[in-house]
Amino acid sequence: MFEDQFYCLKPRRGLVVTRNLLTRWPVVQQILTHGDGTRGEAKSERTRRLVPKHHDAQVARSVCPYCAVGCGQLVYHKDGKLVSIEGDPESPISRGRLCPKGSDSFELLTHAGRETRVKYRRPYSKQWEELDLETAMDMIADRVWESRQRTFVEDRDGETVMHTTAIAHLGGATLDNEENYLIKKLFAAGLGMVCISNQARI
Repeated sequence: MFEDQFYCLKPRRGLVVTRNLLTRWPVVQQILTHGDGTRGEAKSERTRRLVPKHHDAQVARSVCPYCAVGCGQLVYHKDGKLVSIEGDPESPISRGRLCPKGSDSFELLTHAGRETRVKYRRPYSKQWEELDLETAMDMIADRVWESRQRTFVEDRDGETVMHTTAIAHLGGATLDNEENYLIKKLFAAGLGMVCISNQARI
């Protein structure tokens, strides 16, 4: 009945303007269309024009960097800038869901307080100093090699062992089988390390 009365209004004394204003109101749209408020009738002109924050952005598939579950992520980027990180609905592990930490991966990468340079505290020092990545990697390589040379055991009790137990490697949660294979091959066969483990699940 309301619908009949509404459209029987004569276009006089500003009724046309009033009718146009009312028909844009979501509640009136819901009454006129007999909708349940979950479709287009619930949208205002502003909400109809809204687009997702990753509209027109490129997407790359990735894995959450936190724990060993390996939830899938969609990384949206545009013009060389990170736009958004969402759960990947096609991931067989997480099916589009992310925990609170995984959902906050975007801030992990974009927060103004994020450290982007290597911090190093020398022995007995109370101060941290910044190093460039190349210098830090050279320091790590030098110390690994020095430890290996100093602790390498070729034989023990007449048995050939050719190993060192002074260096260990623990792989991160997002290393896959192929990466762990290469790590095992380099560290075990190349450096003689026997203390090698990982928590990979992917």
